Amino acid sequence: MQNKCLKLVQYINPKKDVLTCAVSLLIILILLFIPTGIPADCYPDSYRACALVTDTNDSTLYSTGIILQGEQVCTLRILSGPFKGQEIQGVNRLMGKLEFDKVFSKGDRALVVLNTQNGKIVFANIIDHYRIDIEAILFAAFVLLLLVFAGWVGAKALFSFIITVLMIWKILIPSLLKGWNPIITALAVVVLLTLIIITLVGGLNKKSFVAVLGSLSGTILTCILAMLFGRFFKIHGAVMPFSETLLYSGYPHLKITEIFIAAIFIASSGALMDLAMDISAAVYELVEKNPLITQREAIMSGFNIGRAVIGTMTTTLLLAYSGGYLALMMVFMAQGTPVANILNLKYVAAEMLHTLVGSFGLVAVAPFTAIAAGIVFTKPWCAVHLSKGGHEYNG
Repeated sequence: MQNKCLKLVQYINPKKDVLTCAVSLLIILILLFIPTGIPADCYPDSYRACALVTDTNDSTLYSTGIILQGEQVCTLRILSGPFKGQEIQGVNRLMGKLEFDKVFSKGDRALVVLNTQNGKIVFANIIDHYRIDIEAILFAAFVLLLLVFAGWVGAKALFSFIITVLMIWKILIPSLLKGWNPIITALAVVVLLTLIIITLVGGLNKKSFVAVLGSLSGTILTCILAMLFGRFFKIHGAVMPFSETLLYSGYPHLKITEIFIAAIFIASSGALMDLAMDISAAVYELVEKNPLITQREAIMSGFNIGRAVIGTMTTTLLLAYSGGYLALMMVFMAQGTPVANILNLKYVAAEMLHTLVGSFGLVAVAPFTAIAAGIVFTKPWCAVHLSKGGHEYNG
């Protein structure tokens, strides 16, 4: 009983958790203040504000089948910023594309960009419905649930979540826009994130060390496969949404296809970390309960744990990737498109490349992690033999 209480205290270890959270906050602050080198606001005379739609004029809108086209004139009352309280009119232009168009009703709130001159509003550009407050509520609910359920572990998971977002936004994306090698840059960011996230959540110990080894081995393998089969599949990076728009926005020098390849192993890196940590933690607990377990037994136990987890993890990747193309698959079935045509379309082939390469990395990371765990966690046979006073262990 005393040993169990001691292990529980070691697991909680408030001082260590507070130190970990303090280091995490420091990393977050550093990332927040790192300059991206990309202009944040190209229009200094423009202001973004939330506005209430008090009235709409839909007389110039016309229907062409299931879509609307034309212009919707909205009367707006500014709710925030230096022009709060003023009423203006803004034009909402519809392009005839449901994925981009928005239609406002009286009482809606909109995000508007106010173009000013000599301190007066000269034009109001309606961006979209205002959703920032709802997004903040949803994020706050997520944080609350995470902290209530997982306590300190949840706090560390939250910090790792924020660090990941900032690393992508402040490091990865600006580096890619500057023309840095996409594969090397993305791989460096994934390696750094793997080290930070696993050590943050699992602590600086052998368990985290094994999880990092297993995760990075799978990431490197996934990167190699993505580069190899990406060339064989002959898929241009323009299959990524908005990639062509990026080229026309002043970045024609970008290597879009290499960015597409980098996106493959970035997308699977989270699942690889998850699987590696699961196997590492399970084998670690097994060895803690039975310190005299042999290296071979620990590795085989890691293999068995990996087999049990892999089945659902590969399906997770399949569902995650295919969910984004559900409407496209419905179109194929509705139009009676032959399977041979479907499999050869670049959009489908790109998703197959994502899924299969990511799944390959998942399957490979399980034995890598199990072998590393068996080697790192177990004592050498001679040490076990001597600790028993030269007697064989038969328990």
